[in-house]
Amino acid sequence: MDIRIYYEDTDCGGVVYYANFLKYFERARTEHLRERDIEVAAYAAVGLLFVVAHAEIDYRAPARYNDVLQIETEIVDFTRTSLTFAHAMYRHGDERTIVEGWVRLVCVDERGRPHRLPEELVQLITKNA
Repeated sequence: MDIRIYYEDTDCGGVVYYANFLKYFERARTEHLRERDIEVAAYAAVGLLFVVAHAEIDYRAPARYNDVLQIETEIVDFTRTSLTFAHAMYRHGDERTIVEGWVRLVCVDERGRPHRLPEELVQLITKNA
């Protein structure tokens, strides 16, 4: 997935504000799942939510206004109640690594209690691995 950096994404120094990478990761996870016929909104409609339990980011190089970044996303682990995604972002043109990160999502019910991943979700994840 590609992301173009807009002026609104940058800080006063012209560099992408660090917290925006979490937004980019979120978009990439959603698209990664959608490409595998997994719609997070459909699970939310039946009371199952996916919340971030842990996020880790390594900043390697700055991204700046008008850069086009490629985000690679994959599910690297899952348990009975969680999914762990790895993200890597590269600048188009020089393929320089900008950011790497890992995010663990936990499936919870409407009360916020951990819930087992739905079996059809596990099947889709393992089928597309």
